[in-house]
Amino acid sequence: MTDAGVSPATVGRLPTYLRTLVDLAAENVANVSSQQLAELVGVNPASLRRDFSTLSITGTRGVGYDVKAALVTISAALGVDQQWPVVVIGAGNLGRALVNYGGLAERGFPIRALLDVDPAKIGSQVGTLEVLHADRLDEVIAEHRILVAVIATPITAAQTVFDRLVAAGITSVLNFTGEKLVDSPSANGQNRPDAVVVREVDIATELQILSFYRQRGTVESRLGVGSVIDQLD
Repeated sequence: MTDAGVSPATVGRLPTYLRTLVDLAAENVANVSSQQLAELVGVNPASLRRDFSTLSITGTRGVGYDVKAALVTISAALGVDQQWPVVVIGAGNLGRALVNYGGLAERGFPIRALLDVDPAKIGSQVGTLEVLHADRLDEVIAEHRILVAVIATPITAAQTVFDRLVAAGITSVLNFTGEKLVDSPSANGQNRPDAVVVREVDIATELQILSFYRQRGTVESRLGVGSVIDQLD
């Protein structure tokens, strides 16, 4: 299986499959049918079977899918069977909330450092982390072997932070600022990674989308994101 063979819609459903399979495993459920799992996740069974087939997850007629085997395969596909150290840039309300949310570490994304430029925040404690000055970004990335960066700065600082991250070799960035980031050549002429993956999370936009479905009273608004994603295939 190659990444090119997995559609964005399928990738978007994988975390929900994983969370549901973890819950089933905790309840000592050994096998689950595509119909049962689809109902729990909120997608149609045909989409689920297609997604699982893409990952080479096969079921047994009359028995269903092996819960633990499917869990292991999806965990590996998402990379959560290993650790992905994270740095958060921006110690405002959102940055602090992310640090204090223990669920990220449990899913393989431990936050190793929190950075900011505000003198009033430098040296303060957030959870188990001390807020460090953003000037130490390169040092932090090297020391903690950071693989993922979260940008939670004011929108005016987002592009500058992104350029510094990419110049430092970071290839996975989650951007909460709402600013559309541009992968421009680094000012210092350092070699840049061949591919940088950026996920843009505009909370206001997502809330407006929810409002749209809520006002329409559609099935999608009642069943959740999974049913909306089905339509993207």
